[in-house]
Amino acid sequence: MNYHIVLSRAFDLETINRHAKAGKCPCHVMWEASQILNARIHMPNADYIKESHVQTFEQIGCQQQGTLRHLVGNPEHWLLASHLSQQLTEEDVVFCTGEDVGIPVAELCGAKKKRPKILVLIHNINRLRGRLALKLFRVRDKIDLFLTYTPGIAEFLRAYLHLPENRVSLFSEQPTDISFFTPGSASVDKIRPVIASGGLEKRDYRTLAAATEDLDIDVKICATSPNVKVNPQAFPKMLPNNMSCRDYEWLEFVQLYRDADIVVIPLFKNNYQAGLSVMFEAMACRRPVIITKSPGIIQELIEAGIVTGVREGDANDLRLAIVNLLQNPRQAELQAQRGYELVLQKYNHQKYIHNFVDKIHSFELINR
Repeated sequence: MNYHIVLSRAFDLETINRHAKAGKCPCHVMWEASQILNARIHMPNADYIKESHVQTFEQIGCQQQGTLRHLVGNPEHWLLASHLSQQLTEEDVVFCTGEDVGIPVAELCGAKKKRPKILVLIHNINRLRGRLALKLFRVRDKIDLFLTYTPGIAEFLRAYLHLPENRVSLFSEQPTDISFFTPGSASVDKIRPVIASGGLEKRDYRTLAAATEDLDIDVKICATSPNVKVNPQAFPKMLPNNMSCRDYEWLEFVQLYRDADIVVIPLFKNNYQAGLSVMFEAMACRRPVIITKSPGIIQELIEAGIVTGVREGDANDLRLAIVNLLQNPRQAELQAQRGYELVLQKYNHQKYIHNFVDKIHSFELINR
């Protein structure tokens, strides 16, 4: 069988790999997995997507009355799927890193008589547009295996698409690069306690600002996310004097974790466990974590005492949790150590790559 990995967005993977080996950034787990599987990686905006494909996309859009353009993915995803549909056969196994590109690939490749086997990692599908896409494109008949990080999404897929157990797989591993995100010393110019946070997906920095604006601390936010636009509701109209928010380069970002007395991840309600990347990166740097209560892995870690959970939108609850850990450094240290040990044992890029490769090989054996 021939293996293919389809990414939702373009990366300079060779440069990332070179920088990761030099300790300048985290590795890309799909690049590492592709080397083991001898898989070909496909990305939107790759060189082989030429202007000539634009007409193909326009024809597809007309056939579906424009819904393909707006319901799921973007034009580049559909152009990439169109390109792949001309190449792939029953001798190919295709893994798509998200539904934004996975549904286009399923729609254009899955209807072929001699079609490839298609696996898609589902992130955030349980919303109106996602539910419409699942039905409109009849993905039940075109995607052979649905993978997801969260039990809630797994349950939704089984119920909504009437899928048997073996068509939905929970993949709870996390791609945290524990060779990059590591414990280290705080900056020599650190003056007072630091509360660190990061990401934009479903973030509620208004509540964080309200909880900390009169505390003698520095609140530092890395406001970078490759997949999410800034939500106007995420930030207060004016940042408190003790809060700063900017983009961080990778080496700056890992130092921010090391400077942090606590990493706080304030979230709006969501059904797909936003905040996991920052949570596990902080744990890999052996920092205590406070996070908004959410079902799934987050709730499991809260119940195990590995992270501290707070109520959504409750600034007083968040403030009390922060003050408690700052005033009880031994408790914070023990919590951080437990999180660090868990990441080393289970939630890291090495486990992710190993289990991902096993998942692909097992799928191929079952479906021969």
